[in-house]
Amino acid sequence: MSWRLRVDPIACTAHGLCAELLPEAIDLDEWGYPIIGPVPDRLLPLARRAVADCPTLALLLERDRPR
Repeated sequence: MSWRLRVDPIACTAHGLCAELLPEAIDLDEWGYPIIGPVPDRLLPLARRAVADCPTLALLLERDRPR
């Protein structure tokens, strides 16, 4: 089973904490909003921490649906 991160663009206020906690999967655009990349299984614990520590609860971790 694979997982993916998603950002709620309404809730996100560009604190950038997610990119500090998970730089392997999250970059920031020029305004400080996250650009999400793939989340390998080995980074799942760090992704969960980034989700839990988001100050606006804008970062979500979801199971990727099979295609």
